[in-house]
Amino acid sequence: MAKEASTRAETSTRMVRDRLGIKPLYYYRTPHGLLFGSEPKALLAHPSVEAAVDHDGLREIFLGVKTPGAAIWRGMRELRPASLLTLDRRGARERTYWSLTARPHTEDPDATTAHVEELLSGSVREQLVADVPRCLLLSGGLDSSAIAGFAADTLSGYGERLRTFSVDFQGHTDHFTPDHHNVSPDAPHVHEVVKHLDTDHTDIVLDAGDLAGPDVRRAAVRARDLPIGRGDMDHSLLQLFTAIREQSTVALSGEGADEMFGGYWWFHDPALRETAGFPWLTAALGRTRQERAFLPADLAPILDLPGYAAYRYREALAATPALDGESPAQRRSRELLHLHLTRSLTGMLERKDRLSMAVGLEVRVPFCDHRIAEHAFNVPWSLHTAQNREKSVLRAAARHVVPDGVLMRRKSPYPMTQDRHYVPALQRQVRDVLTDPDHQVFALFDRAAATRAAHVGPTDHPRPQALRAALEKFLDLHTWIDLYGPRLLL
Repeated sequence: MAKEASTRAETSTRMVRDRLGIKPLYYYRTPHGLLFGSEPKALLAHPSVEAAVDHDGLREIFLGVKTPGAAIWRGMRELRPASLLTLDRRGARERTYWSLTARPHTEDPDATTAHVEELLSGSVREQLVADVPRCLLLSGGLDSSAIAGFAADTLSGYGERLRTFSVDFQGHTDHFTPDHHNVSPDAPHVHEVVKHLDTDHTDIVLDAGDLAGPDVRRAAVRARDLPIGRGDMDHSLLQLFTAIREQSTVALSGEGADEMFGGYWWFHDPALRETAGFPWLTAALGRTRQERAFLPADLAPILDLPGYAAYRYREALAATPALDGESPAQRRSRELLHLHLTRSLTGMLERKDRLSMAVGLEVRVPFCDHRIAEHAFNVPWSLHTAQNREKSVLRAAARHVVPDGVLMRRKSPYPMTQDRHYVPALQRQVRDVLTDPDHQVFALFDRAAATRAAHVGPTDHPRPQALRAALEKFLDLHTWIDLYGPRLLL
């Protein structure tokens, strides 16, 4: 529910957001004051707020970068992380109360490792404080396993056993097909951690047919207020949270480690490191293309996504702090870390918060402690990549609590179903929408592109992941329009 603060009050009203943007906070100016709430849908329920989206809102929807302060709805703002908003008779004003700073790193490798271990174990202890059932989201990767190790160690001191949950898909391990980045299924590594730590574990095994269902898509789009187009990655997360909520109220999760310790593969690709642009966009779309091929021909030049991406990239780069005398390589590494912490992590945190809170589950993120962020940001890149391994500092800090097989596991992204029935199920739904030629979705998604995506054989497409992404984006846009009826200011 939205609340309203009035400018007629004799004293000022203040709102503050946490440093890294773990919890969202939106506001909207009215003639008499300011509406605020944790979700856009709360503000949209107020009669003063129109569900209208202009060109900048559409750019935010399609770009894939979360611009601090931007909300897709016209007139609405999101309070930036680490910001304070003051409302009084003079109006509404934002100011920043914290930011990452560049400082010399004076610790040797052993002291650096010990410092990270101390910070992380302390953050985990703090996040475990609760008077409701707690658990941990376990993926079998380094990040969640490190948190699990420190959490299990803390709870054992109180005679408690850590409860863990993981997500998997029916037949996923048996039919897993590795590629350059998805090198191994999660389940065997999850069970290695469970055995090592003796956790009370539950595997949540999902069915691909349910993941493709319109009802779960509707619930995910409704939870996020956005047509993100992440498909089964959102759907499986929502179903996982729903299952966990039946047994726990608070869950710990490993978000933030890749952004702070340089875990993504594009941190370590020489060409991508030197390419101008948000690296996660360049990695997904190619080094020169940052547009969306499915945009209608009349809309694409108006939005000019490549130009918008370049503008936002320059803006973000200019905000990166630096030390005098830093080498170009260290400066570039600092830029990449800052880009992820300020333009990528907040979107991931909002996704986790919105999907979890939609079912009444509170997810806590121990890595997203500002003390950890400050320290990791100033660790020399040579330590982050010691022995030619990504996240070397974190691996060293977790070596006492994580089994060796997981400690040395390569980064693997959040799992996607590889069930062969998933994409055909999406295509059938797109074909159903194509029978309604007047639907507003075709103002945002080229009809010919949708038709091609709906009818091509999944194994015949030259880029299967691009086909899948296009289908998911189309269906999310369609669902979002049906749910919110936005007025598109094209």
